[in-house]
Amino acid sequence: MTWRKAPPELVERFTATLAGIPGADVRKMFGYPAAFANGHMFTGLFADEWMIRLPEAGRSELTALGGRPFEPMPGKPMREYLSLPAALIADAEALGPWLERALATVRAMPPKKGR
Repeated sequence: MTWRKAPPELVERFTATLAGIPGADVRKMFGYPAAFANGHMFTGLFADEWMIRLPEAGRSELTALGGRPFEPMPGKPMREYLSLPAALIADAEALGPWLERALATVRAMPPKKGR
């Protein structure tokens, strides 16, 4: 399976946005930029999609705004992750609180044990 590269402008936007979030550890996951805290991924890019991890209530809210289940492979959604709608990605003021919620979600989890 060949995955498409993320558009350079989306990678730049992701990198610049995450640089302003204290405690976000940005590194690559499957060749795409992703952000982690406590060892858990809370947001990342995949091809031309930006996804975030949220608890159930947050997923319902984001779905109402146009978010959709994140499926890296058709028919294989990643539980707890939604793809952000383009309008939200384009609006830095609106995007920030969603990323903070995703970060809070993984900070509330026990730290992931290293290998």
